[in-house]
This record gives sequence, C-alpha cells and structure tokens, in this order.
Amino acid sequence: MSTLTICIAGATGWTGSALVEAVSAAEDLELRSCVSRSAAGGELAGAPVHASVADALGGVDVLIDYTSHDVVKANTLTAIEHGAAVVIGTSGLTADDFAEIEAAALDRGTGVIAAGNFSLTAAMAQAAALLAARHLPYWEVIDYASSTKPDAPSGTARELAERLGASKADRPVSETSGAPEARGAAIGGTQVHSLRLPSFTVSTEVVFALPDERLTIRHDAGSSAAPYVAGSLLAARAAPRTQGLVRGLDTLLLGA
Repeated sequence: MSTLTICIAGATGWTGSALVEAVSAAEDLELRSCVSRSAAGGELAGAPVHASVADALGGVDVLIDYTSHDVVKANTLTAIEHGAAVVIGTSGLTADDFAEIEAAALDRGTGVIAAGNFSLTAAMAQAAALLAARHLPYWEVIDYASSTKPDAPSGTARELAERLGASKADRPVSETSGAPEARGAAIGGTQVHSLRLPSFTVSTEVVFALPDERLTIRHDAGSSAAPYVAGSLLAARAAPRTQGLVRGLDTLLLGA
C-alpha cells in the first residue's frame, strides 16, 4: 500500500488540529509537514512546522488547507506550482478564484478538491438540493453562523448558491421597494441571506417553493471539527488521482 505525504496548512486551528491527529493515525498517510505562523519552528505530531506553505512543500503529495480566506488562494496556487494536489477546506473563495485555480491545476496536471463543507451530511444535503433544483424553479438560501465568523456568506452557502445557479424570482430584487438589500445578496444568481448571531456554528438552509407548497433542506453543524475530518481525508486520498478542480464533496462521492 503506497503512502501519501500530507502537509496541513492551518495546523493549529480548529479543524487543522483534528486533522493533524487523524493523518498521524492513518496507516496510508504520512504527515510530512505543517504550516502555522504561531507554531513555526516547532513540531506537531513529529512533523516540522513552517511559517509558509512555500517552505513546507518539499516531498509533499497533498496540501490540505484550513487557513483563512486571505491566504488560501495564494497557498493553493503555490502548491499547484510545486506539483502538489490540494484539498481546500477554507471558505471565502469566489467563482472567479476557482476559475483561476482550475486553469492553473489543468495547466500543471494536478488535482484540486474544494468544498465549502467537508462534512458527509452537508455533502448529502447539497446533493439533495441540486436534485430538487432540477424540478423546483424557485429557491433562496439562508446562511446561519456565529457572530464571530468573519466571512459572509459561509463557504457552505456560497458553494451551494453558485452550484444551484440562477433562480427564478417571482419579483426581481430590482423591483423591491423599501430596502432591496433586505432581499439578500445575489451569489451566482441565487439570493443568499446571512445571519451572524451567537449560539450558531454553521447551518445552511435552502428553501424551495411552488404555489401552496415548500421544501426546506437544511444542514446543521455541531461544535466540534470531527464531522470535517473524514471528508477531508477522503478528498486527500482522491486528489492525486484528479486533474483540474472538483467542487463539492458530493461530486466526489456521487460523481454528480
């Protein structure tokens, strides 16, 4: 059985810490290096910690990035340039960012797997929403997260909105009187409403409607990083066999 070498960026963060433990415990994975500015120069689970991705890619097959929206794009492009596959768990990238990443990956012959949420249940919720959208033409997305979450919408909600595509609103936002911004932001043609309040972790809800009936598909995340570990490792194992960009864990699981 061949062993994949892994670099985890954001290794001291909420999800990164859980991934360090999981990669170290996996028989088919080797934690080759970590990236964390706060812990640079030390070690995590026996792997050296670097201050930047560029310094950590020697001998690495796959970069798993759980950093921040400020650096994830640069980290990904750096890894691609070094010939490493990438798993993007960091939110905040736009459709234009992903188009640039896909072009770079195809040019270099590497694979990138990105998901707004690597939870298996979130992937199934997204798959169900994409199936429903084939038959139900009206929908909007509601995005719930903690008041401390810096980005809006969440990566989960943004990815869902962009993949759903343009919805058909009964009344276009441009015709709304009063405060049109109350109708939310248009993300990939879908209206998205972001709530940032204490007590939420991350929840994403898509509401489909027809006259006199509604369908709501909702995913709720808990308070630990455990749900994201299995999906991230599944993506890390698949990324070296991929060329270009795969968006959504459901795409990887179901070939959607």
